[in-house]
Formats: sequence, structure tokens, C-alpha cells
Amino acid sequence: MIFPRLRLSCVLFSLFVFLPVSACSADDKPKAADLVKDGQVIDVQSSRYQGLFKEMRLRYHYSQEEIDAIFSGVTIKKRVLELMDSQWEAKPYYKYFPLFITPGMIREGRAQLREHSDLLDRIEKEIGVEREILVAIWGIESKFGRHKGAFNLFQTLNTMYDAYPRRRTFYRQQLVHFLLLCRENNVDPLGVTGSYGGAFGQTQFIPSSFREYAVDFDGDAKRDVWHSIPDILASIANYLHRFGWVYDAPIYRAIGAELKSEELREAYSKGRRGFVDLQDVAATQKVSLPPSPGGKKVTIVGLELKNGGMRFVAGYPNFQAITAWNNSNRYAMAVTELAEKLVE
Repeated sequence: MIFPRLRLSCVLFSLFVFLPVSACSADDKPKAADLVKDGQVIDVQSSRYQGLFKEMRLRYHYSQEEIDAIFSGVTIKKRVLELMDSQWEAKPYYKYFPLFITPGMIREGRAQLREHSDLLDRIEKEIGVEREILVAIWGIESKFGRHKGAFNLFQTLNTMYDAYPRRRTFYRQQLVHFLLLCRENNVDPLGVTGSYGGAFGQTQFIPSSFREYAVDFDGDAKRDVWHSIPDILASIANYLHRFGWVYDAPIYRAIGAELKSEELREAYSKGRRGFVDLQDVAATQKVSLPPSPGGKKVTIVGLELKNGGMRFVAGYPNFQAITAWNNSNRYAMAVTELAEKLVE
């Protein structure tokens, strides 16, 4: 997700001239990180937290003693807010894909495919998602498990809930989901690490996604996306399957260097919410396109080229399933093109 940069609000005075605050850019608002101190103890007596605790007691049957033990002394992690406030806008695709599609990633991805061939056979048969896609997502999300994030997840979620108003409702939900998943899976909530955005494990699920889509595929009655390769890969597959993935169906197709109708340009401007009939795309762009599963519509994806031009593709339902995992056409294209390169 992309968050705006915020800076200190500006009010300019001269001898008799005043520049209204309304004339200042949105970039001049205070950053969330500027309003707190690192290590600042969160006020759990606030109405915000007391409302949360009431829900935990009444709806989820936590005792007050359990709540006190979990939340005792929880503090702000200022670096989380700094990173949220300073995320750069998405890179153009020609700069984005080389972050993930590298000789090392391809080499290791192929090795993982060979090592887990039997497991991937079973996942393809039972869940119906191609192995190369699963391994590509695994590699991009956590470098095949090496990069799972170093932030204490409980502190991160509380920092965002307490000190990042724009996303407070979302992180309140994630904090509740996190505590529930820890209870359901016998995990210490104070011992989990993850990203500054609240994702964790080798899948980099957020807590609500873990509870909804993670699966036990190794038969130990636990959903372990930290250590169990069967659970990790099957959970990725289950997520895509739940968002409509169709095995052996198209993911994308090239449709040219420019869009030749207002309908397609409008669909492109709407991103992943801009749907068009496949037949209209084929007729307008004068290209031959394979059918879409179930006759479903496609999206129009634009990918920036180094020379300043564009490369447009039709995003089929399988492509759309990847954007449900990560709301970025660039991400979905990088996953798909990395997966293509994993085929030996």
C-alpha cells in the first residue's frame, strides 16, 4: 500500500501578510512519527483501548488477567511510523521487476522446485495452482523464508492502532485477528516478528489473511507459515484458489504498445477495478486472445518501459487473483514473469 508523505504544517507570516493553512500542501501536515517518542508507553487506559478490551472480554472471552498480561507495558516503535510515512511511490515496472527477477532468484527458485517436487505435485492435484507461481510468490515475499521481518509484530500492530489514525480501524482489526490466531495456534503473541506493515511468516500474511486462508498441509493439526514448507506453499495456493484461480488457464496476454479506444483507456485508468470484455479487447487491439475462464472479463495493465514507452497486457482472472494477494499490477506481473523463468 502507498501512504502519503507528511511534513510539518506551514503558516507563513510577513509584516502584514498571512498565508492560510489551507494553501499549504498536504505534504506539510505533521508526520505520525513526529508526534511520538520511541519507546513511549501506550496509554491502555484510553477509551480506545478500553473499548478494545471490552470487545475482547465479551466477544472473544479473554479474561481481564489475560489482557493485562498481554498488554502490560506495550510501547510505540517509532521506526514503524517512519517507514509508513516515508514509503516511496511505486517504481515504474522497468525498475520494479529487477528487484525480484534476478539470476539468483531464478536459480534458487528452480532448486526449490526440484527439492519440493513431490509436495508441489500434491498441491497442484489437490488445490489446483501451478507450482511455478507458488514458488515465485514464496521467493518474492520472503526470499524462500530467509526474510520474514524483524519487527515485533504485537508492538507493530499496537503502534499502528495507537499512533497512525489514518489506518487505525484496519490495524484494530488486525490486532484482534493476531491475538485470536495466536490463541488458536498456541503461539506466544509477544514472540512473533514480522514486517513494519504487520505481515509475518514465510507467506507474509497479515493476521486476517492467515486466519482465513492458511491451511494445515503437513497433517500436524497446526497452520504453520513460519517453518512448515507444506503449510507455506499450500496456504499460498489456497489463497489464490479462493480468489478464483483456474489451473492451466491464461494469466496475461500482450495487447500492444498503445490502447486504441477510450473504453480501454478508461479501464486502464481504473486499475484492477477496470473490467472489459475480452472480445472488445481483441477487436480493438486487433490481437488474437485465448478465451477467459467462464467468459469473465479482463483488466488492462500498463507496464512502463525504460525508453519511456508502455507495454500493455490483458490481465485474466488468474492475474486478478494475484492482485488480490497484493494490490499491485506490477507485483502480479513480476510474479508471473518470474514464474515463467522458473520453467526449465
